[in-house]
Amino acid sequence: MQNLWNDAEASQCKSDLDLRVYTSNLLGRSDELVLHGGGNTSVKSMVGDEEILYVKGSGWDLVSIKAEGFAPVKMSTLLDMAKCKQLSDSDMVAQQKAAMIDNDAPNPSVEAILHAIIPFKVVDHTHADAVVTISNSKHGEELIAKLFPNFLIIPYVMPGFILAQKIYEMTQDFDWGTCEGIILHHHGIFTFDDDAKKSYDKMIAAVSLAESFLKENAPVEFKTVEPKYFDVSELNIDKFMHINQTPLAVYYASQENLRASVARGVLTPEHIIRTKRVPLVIEDCDAEDALKYFKVAYEAYFNAYKTDEIMLDSNPKYAVIKEFGVVTFGKTQKEADVINDVVEHTMMAVLRADKLGGYKSISVPDSFDMEYWELEQAKLKK
Repeated sequence: MQNLWNDAEASQCKSDLDLRVYTSNLLGRSDELVLHGGGNTSVKSMVGDEEILYVKGSGWDLVSIKAEGFAPVKMSTLLDMAKCKQLSDSDMVAQQKAAMIDNDAPNPSVEAILHAIIPFKVVDHTHADAVVTISNSKHGEELIAKLFPNFLIIPYVMPGFILAQKIYEMTQDFDWGTCEGIILHHHGIFTFDDDAKKSYDKMIAAVSLAESFLKENAPVEFKTVEPKYFDVSELNIDKFMHINQTPLAVYYASQENLRASVARGVLTPEHIIRTKRVPLVIEDCDAEDALKYFKVAYEAYFNAYKTDEIMLDSNPKYAVIKEFGVVTFGKTQKEADVINDVVEHTMMAVLRADKLGGYKSISVPDSFDMEYWELEQAKLKK
């Protein structure tokens, strides 16, 4: 992984927030670290006599975030919230919003409390492909522990307050001085430091280590194969499409036991909002029957785990078509293209994780909890 730090560019930064914007943009330039709104960053700074956490605001991408994209939240409030035994994510968002010193700023990231309890000035969080690929393998826990012996390693926990609470409880009497970062299984990686460059350097070094491990232990090679013909109009899905027939996509769609191979869950939890848990798979039946099967299976999945949620659209977000390639669907062409980007990274991760013994995502119940997160449901219920 290339380190993009530039001393001349960094020297133009005149404040903590300026430098935070700069290193956030550096992280965002790499799709292998974050995709389309993924990841979050923060910096702690004094405003008068009050310590403030400037944390990435919802709706901003790291690659393009500016100073106004950071939400300024009172550290004292966030640290008090970390001590709560129970807190819904909706209440968490409301309390964080009330603790902001600028009411016009965007809503703080749902990871704001976690950023606050990490006792360093600068915190970086990414969903680095290489790290998540290893952790999403059959022997992920063992491999991650061996590769990152000085990291705090957390089994998968739902993002938001539950994750912050878990780490708060785990780090009472914890020696942060010996900790090089945090790895969240099936989710991502945190690095931190009191110096922005050092935190960024730690991220690049950690991800580079994971990339080197994959290059040596999980190489993926595929020949260019002429895709078979398929009439995409047969899909009968009234949305914009992105047709992917790259060598990677055709190879991915030509695996044996296709349905079992490509329907094993998301690479990182936030992807489920864009892609659903599994794709439409068109293998040995026609497109119409495959789509009916997908919808019935999706409704069964919803009914198995629902409480009072509103069911989302049961149509697929993407299709894997045997020996043809991958097609993604969106309400706009941009959305279809974004989903394709996410699926591209997922395909390579699945193939590499299989070289490490097998790909393994979060559980089906955990997937449902992410897809039907109360914060997303609140938008629908309005």
